[in-house]
Amino acid sequence: MNPPQGDASAGHTPDPDTNRPRAAAGDSERIDAESAGDRTARYWGRHDLTRTVLDALTAAGKDLDHLSVDDLAATDQFHGGGRPATLRLAQLADLAGRADMADLAGPAEMTGESGPNEPGEDGPEPGGGRRVLDVGGGLGGPARVLAERFGCLVTVIDLTPSYVATAQVLTDLVGLADRVTHQVGDALDLPFADESFDLVWTQNSGMNIAYKERLYQGFYRVLRAGGTLAFQEPMAGAVSPPHFPLMWAAKADLSFLWAPSEVRALLASIGFEEQTWELVSEAASSAAAPNPPPHAVQRIIMGDEHLAAIAKATRRNLDEDRITTVHGVFTKR
Repeated sequence: MNPPQGDASAGHTPDPDTNRPRAAAGDSERIDAESAGDRTARYWGRHDLTRTVLDALTAAGKDLDHLSVDDLAATDQFHGGGRPATLRLAQLADLAGRADMADLAGPAEMTGESGPNEPGEDGPEPGGGRRVLDVGGGLGGPARVLAERFGCLVTVIDLTPSYVATAQVLTDLVGLADRVTHQVGDALDLPFADESFDLVWTQNSGMNIAYKERLYQGFYRVLRAGGTLAFQEPMAGAVSPPHFPLMWAAKADLSFLWAPSEVRALLASIGFEEQTWELVSEAASSAAAPNPPPHAVQRIIMGDEHLAAIAKATRRNLDEDRITTVHGVFTKR
């Protein structure tokens, strides 16, 4: 997961139309990186995470010497909707090609309204060799699915060192180290050359980031011309503010949700062309999933007591239209 970037109580005035922090000109360049890192460590960091995850997998009956990507489905997909949501986003991004898309569809109840879905005309062929950057990739679940199922070459960045270390161990155990790499990195300061990737992929990584302009401008910079941005992102619903705690924030100072219309307008202003915009139902909420198993990532990271509070708040947010989730696919013009 990526860190909180900016603080609603530190030099930002709320936008009267959205009740979210409005950054002043140049404010993103003055982010205190050390402070952001401290906040990240407090909220997301977990001591001895690798051992905790491996012990949970062993207790669930998984053979660590013969581990598969499928074995990790409950443990490494730390975003709403789990693996079905990852496969749905891959379908929308046309990673398998149209002939195989029917095999990848998530459950029907996951999808709402949908726009057109046309891949970039001069993009790479579906499958092998597509260069992917997964931003805020956490424990690496989506990256391993993209590598194994679609032959992608995936670079995963995340600002939380314990997640990166655990992700690398899991990737090694399933034999995908030649196709998936993990590194510590900042979503607001991507350490890659211009036009380095065919696809920028991100699931549930922007909720803690106030500076959406800088975030999406970075995505645009590292994409090749005609490249694809595919994201799953919680956004502000029709009613605000949301109830807390949320999966990504115990209180409001760590949560920065924009309305879908704002994100859409921002992406267009940067130079992205919309291919798909799909509203996702409550099936994409991990906290709404009934009785996750003991080796589920939500239970490992959050603990049962805190997860129960998150689930209760999530239920209220869904019922009251305070949070929505969007699958979006855009191309770089």
